[in-house]
Amino acid sequence: MTFKALLTTKMGDAISTALVDFDEGDLMPGNVTVAIDYSTLNYKDAMAVSGHAPVIRQFPLIPGIDFAGVVQASSHPGFAVGERVVANGWGLSQSHHGGFAQKARVPGDWLVKLPNTFSTRDAMAIGTAGYTAMLSVLALEHAGVTPDQGEVLVTGASGGAGAVAIALLSRLGYRVVASTGRLEETGYLRELGAAEVIDRRTLSEPGAPIAKERWAGAIDSVGSHTLANVLAQTRYRGAVAAFGLAQGADLPGSVLPFILRNVTLAGIDSVNAPRDLRLQAWARLATDLDLGKLARATQLVGLAEVPGLAGQLLQGKVRGRTVVDVNA
Repeated sequence: MTFKALLTTKMGDAISTALVDFDEGDLMPGNVTVAIDYSTLNYKDAMAVSGHAPVIRQFPLIPGIDFAGVVQASSHPGFAVGERVVANGWGLSQSHHGGFAQKARVPGDWLVKLPNTFSTRDAMAIGTAGYTAMLSVLALEHAGVTPDQGEVLVTGASGGAGAVAIALLSRLGYRVVASTGRLEETGYLRELGAAEVIDRRTLSEPGAPIAKERWAGAIDSVGSHTLANVLAQTRYRGAVAAFGLAQGADLPGSVLPFILRNVTLAGIDSVNAPRDLRLQAWARLATDLDLGKLARATQLVGLAEVPGLAGQLLQGKVRGRTVVDVNA
């Protein structure tokens, strides 16, 4: 039996991705087979599809770091045929066939049952970006950052994770400041819940190792000078959750925010997060995320559109969340 899939191949140094008919017998080992409804296009997916970074570790491979769908077959004791499930990270799009296909076969331990609040389309409107945003909010809460302590900054605010982070934080009562390079989207960011929008250039240039205190907390998807400046401006006993490197993987700052202000820098890894944390994140998303705001931050595309959109995403030309209908 065959199904539609995007397959990424490599010949020499050239990487290409094309829509193919894929044989179900060629799926990788796993004890749960899922009929996929939706996947998403994330920044990591764009790097994988375009070959911009060595995300994929073996070729050929179906990319797509997440998916949502219905269990078609299972020998895992925790999942029954007909149950709706979501998968984020693990080996998907790196060493295991991912979500840009109509079917997937994975270890059941990689799956989470979808809360009844969400449709499979909702789950992928959230996707890995939104799940990562929720992990970041949980990290700020764990560090003791509360709404009454002051402003919380979200960098890379026009991206998928930034959009969900703004929606979550604002609903939880935080005063959110959004940093973006696309000031023309100020209205959109305010609709999501941002109280203020600032130009990313105020943070992206080299700055002082310690600066005037402003942020009670922050969620950063940018890295490099931006993250260093955010840390330098974080208030005493504040916290910053960091998961991205859109500006760069370097951190050209100093230890002063940590030793003078007791600032916490919390790294966020969505790929290998333990199961109990995943369950907590999806449970909180079900109660804390405004689905109306999520819908305003989402566009729907088909599988064939993904390769073309990948380049636009890497150039910062795609806002919010991009859901992929694998059956369109």
